[in-house]
This record gives sequence, C-alpha cells and structure tokens, in this order.
Amino acid sequence: MSDLRIAVILGSTRPGRNGAAVADWVMAQAAGRSATYELVDLADFPLPFLDEPTPPSFGQYQNDHTRAWAEKIAGYDGFVFVTPEYNHSTSAVLKNAIDFIYAEWNNKAAAFVAWGSLGGSRAIEHLRGISAELQIADVRQQLSFSLFTDFEDFSTFTPGDQHLDAAQTMFDQLESWAGALKPLRA
Repeated sequence: MSDLRIAVILGSTRPGRNGAAVADWVMAQAAGRSATYELVDLADFPLPFLDEPTPPSFGQYQNDHTRAWAEKIAGYDGFVFVTPEYNHSTSAVLKNAIDFIYAEWNNKAAAFVAWGSLGGSRAIEHLRGISAELQIADVRQQLSFSLFTDFEDFSTFTPGDQHLDAAQTMFDQLESWAGALKPLRA
C-alpha cells in the first residue's frame, strides 16, 4: 500500500477555526504509515460558489479554479474529510468543494473526522450520503470529537487518548479500501 496517496481535506475556512488543530492531529496520527497522507486545506483553494455552466458529471470544466481543484483531487486514492458540524450538517465550503467536480472522486475511499456538540455525527451522516452519490466508498470507522470533552473552552483541541486506537483503525480501513479500489481506475 506504499503507493497510496490519501488527502486529508480540511473542510473549514473560518477565521480562528478549530479545524486546523484537528487536521494537524490527524496528520500526526497518520505519520509513519505506509500510505502517503497530505493535508489539503480548502483555504488554499478559494472556490466561489459552484459556477460551472454544466454539471460536474459531464467533466467539461470551464474555469481555471475548477481545473486546478480537479487536478489536485485526481491524484489521490482516498480521502479523510475533516469537518465541523454546522446546523446539523457539514460546512458549506466543504460541500461546495465536493460539488465542483465528479469523476475525480469516483472509485476512491473516504473516512470522516468531525467535531461539534454531538461529535459532528450529523455532518458525517450527510457526508456519507454525498459520498455514495459520488461513488466514494466510505469506511465504517470515524472519529467524532466533542466540543465539550475534546476541546478546552470550546477552542483548544485536547483530544482524549481513546481516539488514538480509533484513528489507527480508521486508517487501516481506509488504506485497505483505497488499495482495493485502485485497480478500478487503471
């Protein structure tokens, strides 16, 4: 599995966001694994609201920002979506970035990491449905961080040790599925 490339997609761009600390923690837990994990921060890809004239499933991207985003995502075998929970769902910036492209997501694997008052579980459930439509196979293990127990004063990320083994299980599942799906794209 050493040839697998996994993007850890940070799905929050708010000033003072908690997501950077969560994504950094995910990257630290992935260090030393056989797959290559790379952080993809949506703040580095300032996409406007979906502005392509044709549906992404047509693959006829007109805008430079869409083509750059598609090129970035195309090279990965799997994804770890790192998302806050806003209003019982994922962030608008993450949903928008997902919606911009289509084929670049197909036949790849994904895992989910979220945080919120209920551990981000509703954001993850929405992402699972979105993933199915994009032909992304999502793994069972997820990481859910509570604003009450995994953050000090709701802002400083202090995850409990119980998340360490869960993270490794999530990576194991993700790498297995990403490896299994790779021949479908050859």
